[in-house]
Amino acid sequence: MSEVTADEIMTVVAARELKDGVVCFVGIGLPSTAANLARRMHAPKAVLVYESGTIGAKPTRPPLSIGDGELAETADTVVSVPEIFSYWLQAGRIDVGFLGAAQVDKYGNINTTVVGDYAHPKVRLPGAGGAPEIAASAKHTFIMLRQNARAFVDAVDFVTSVGNYRGGGTRDGLGMTGHGPQVIITDIGVLRPDPQTGEFILTALHEGRTVEEAKAGTGWDLRVSPDLQTTLPPTPAEIAELRALKAGV
Repeated sequence: MSEVTADEIMTVVAARELKDGVVCFVGIGLPSTAANLARRMHAPKAVLVYESGTIGAKPTRPPLSIGDGELAETADTVVSVPEIFSYWLQAGRIDVGFLGAAQVDKYGNINTTVVGDYAHPKVRLPGAGGAPEIAASAKHTFIMLRQNARAFVDAVDFVTSVGNYRGGGTRDGLGMTGHGPQVIITDIGVLRPDPQTGEFILTALHEGRTVEEAKAGTGWDLRVSPDLQTTLPPTPAEIAELRALKAGV
């Protein structure tokens, strides 16, 4: 077996966050790969829901988009987009929203809209899609992205999807039904929110990574848990299954 990559470690650790039987609204990209790895490894009863209206999708490979026919072909059922949002997400039937991001800040707010000023952006990003509603209404939100100072910023340039907003109880004041982001999984480690402030702190490092790397990849003064852990390295079985998934096997 070839050397395990940082992305593979991140994906395996993220997959472990999903429990069997969970109903998960999945974002395309890294979250989708992690969610499907979880379904294939330890969570066969996880119900994966995609924005296009597929419920119980079991793709044999990572889907290219929410419109990938593989999702509909392998789903338990397909409903309309308004139904997936109104009767599933906003009705409280989604346990976990699993999202990616272009930028994330210390309170778990996500930006997928613009980098720079909205009227004159440096970069225009793909946009919101269903992420704002997922972040607002899913019982919990998981976030997954590579950790660097461009992506991990003190305050996002544009709040596409609300996390813990400005910290403390400010999210509750917005009337959102979901409890907000619970974990950020990166290629360096794992961050979880301080229960009092809502600010994300480093709680675990992947094997071989350092606190210095995590701090250098973060645009805010990253706090470190006094009980800092090391994540369990991927097993050969997890890596083999991940590579099979990516290969469409």
